[in-house]
Amino acid sequence: QAQVQESGGGLVQAGDSLRLSCVASGRTFSNVAMGWFRQAPAKEREFVGGVNWNGKNTYFMDSVKDRFTISRDNAKNTVYLQMDNLKPEDTAIYYCAASAYSYIVSLRTAYNYWGQGTQVTVSS
Repeated sequence: QAQVQESGGGLVQAGDSLRLSCVASGRTFSNVAMGWFRQAPAKEREFVGGVNWNGKNTYFMDSVKDRFTISRDNAKNTVYLQMDNLKPEDTAIYYCAASAYSYIVSLRTAYNYWGQGTQVTVSS
């Protein structure tokens, strides 16, 4: 059964860094884009950023583009979200998702495999 699973969340202070990992299993995901989404309490789930199938292209939402990076290791079926200079407003559950496309798409409907999410809490 194909699935993706996030890890690496936690409680950090403002200005700290955190790296989330997403491991895919059950089928090959090396030919599809991967995305990271987040959902804060009482808010809609939003697209944070994505990486295309070969890792050469990334795209981020404006509020994180100077602080977050995404990379992937297709040999390990793993995608990483490096988050630097974290802010309290980054507090959310972070989800990894596998797209149906090889290129980056920000729409939730383009993603057909989702992880359970990992909590990131940033204290001020």
